[in-house]
Amino acid sequence: MLKKIPHTYVIIFGIILLSAVMTWIVPGGEFAREVVDVNGVEREVVVNNSFEYQESVPQSWQVFSSFFTGFTNAADIIAFILIIGGAFWIINDSKSIDVGITSFLDSLKRFEHIKWIQKIGVDNIIFVMIMLMFSVFGAVFGMSEETIAFIIIFVPLSIKMGYDSLLGVALCFVAAGLGFAGAILNPFTIGIAQGLSNLPLFSGIEYRLFCWVVINVVGFTFILRYAHKIRKNPKSSLVYEEDKYWRDKKDATSGEIEHYIPRSAYVVYVLLSVFMINIAFQYPSTDLKIGQSVVQACAFPFLAVLFVVLGAISLRKTVHYFILNLLLFTILLLIVGVMGYGWYVGEIASLFLAMGIFGGIAAGNNGNKITKLFIEGSADILSAALVVGLAGGIIVILRDGKIIDTILYSISTATNDMGKVSSVSMMYFFQSCLNIIIPSGSGKAALTMPMMAQFSDLIGISRQATVMAFQFGDGFTNMITPTSGILVGVLGVAKIPYPKWVKWITPLMVILIVLGLLLLIPTVTMELNGF
Repeated sequence: MLKKIPHTYVIIFGIILLSAVMTWIVPGGEFAREVVDVNGVEREVVVNNSFEYQESVPQSWQVFSSFFTGFTNAADIIAFILIIGGAFWIINDSKSIDVGITSFLDSLKRFEHIKWIQKIGVDNIIFVMIMLMFSVFGAVFGMSEETIAFIIIFVPLSIKMGYDSLLGVALCFVAAGLGFAGAILNPFTIGIAQGLSNLPLFSGIEYRLFCWVVINVVGFTFILRYAHKIRKNPKSSLVYEEDKYWRDKKDATSGEIEHYIPRSAYVVYVLLSVFMINIAFQYPSTDLKIGQSVVQACAFPFLAVLFVVLGAISLRKTVHYFILNLLLFTILLLIVGVMGYGWYVGEIASLFLAMGIFGGIAAGNNGNKITKLFIEGSADILSAALVVGLAGGIIVILRDGKIIDTILYSISTATNDMGKVSSVSMMYFFQSCLNIIIPSGSGKAALTMPMMAQFSDLIGISRQATVMAFQFGDGFTNMITPTSGILVGVLGVAKIPYPKWVKWITPLMVILIVLGLLLLIPTVTMELNGF
């Protein structure tokens, strides 16, 4: 039966063919566009009432050229995945992550005798803490692409704890997705949508915070129940066969690991300490953006001192702890870079590449060995990078066929002559469906909000309610749409077939979509602050 499940590549190619067929049926059309300033950033937006039907551009042989264009359009994400794969392969070769996971699991056993922890479950406490952290990251600074790097950490952790790769993905990617949908201070969705709707930035935060809590409670409960099921019977996992890849890697490192500290580790420690101190003097203060607020912090001086201290402590034990220290500071620098300096995949990939190279040197590897490991890691993760480019071909066909705007116009006009609840529900449905062909939250906000905000005025719905319909419609379906390069990248890294992911996450999607609809009703039936 499992052999009949189509490969992810086959599914994506099928969607590309379907998209090409649609360009022969759906008439072409376009909106006029203009560039406006949104919170200090120029965005191209749709001009209201500017839609005009255009001559159709049916796509045929372009289904093949769309692959190349899809690869070039997604080049940053593809390069990001390949660099992450190579860097972590170098780190994995040192067995440092295995040492870290083993130490972590051993430390958990110390708390198993405490009665209240026994009742709740040590694993449950750890899982909630991890998910809450990623949900906050998703809600505050829109963590999305960054989760790809964490899959290589949490999937092996999940496997070693007796669970499966689906749970490993859920702990970081799904948790960040829940936060992204809750979007308390997400600048890439709420920030842009409210700016285009002429609303005070991050207004209505009280009800949005309530929604975030509810969404997390529901999502976390679903994931914890699933973890309990797999813990009882690991073979009941949909990906039990696929997880053989991770179990084999775990077994390969289950023997005795030699603890050592090569001289090169001290060299790396000194070089990076000097570098961190130099950066601390160059950037003594950093403005960390948290929503509309800006918090001034001595981030780099603090990290420099912390690195010097923890690096020295870790080198007194084994090089594995020192390499784990490099991983920790890579993550901390990522957070500071994203929140303080607007880093994206280019800067983040460079950060992880540096981590891999310095980690390899610290482990005592020469240049040839590090290069060999990097190439092996990139090759191992190549299929995940390729599928991102293939998925981008879907968008290319729809865009070049000039039917995206036609679909947008047709769905938006369908909300005419409806009641308030029906209208906001239709907007929600519209944004959810649109996420399949425009998976970018900021791009979809720029495309839809100028029109939907003014339309909400005509039918007597607050613009804040329209923003929330966009927020939920964009957020939930990010976790299932096959056109999302981030999702297919995450699944590729985790070695999870897309059909099995859909089967696993569909019940959660149904629950969240219904929950989103219920949470939208008070925005048009109750007096809420900011609405």
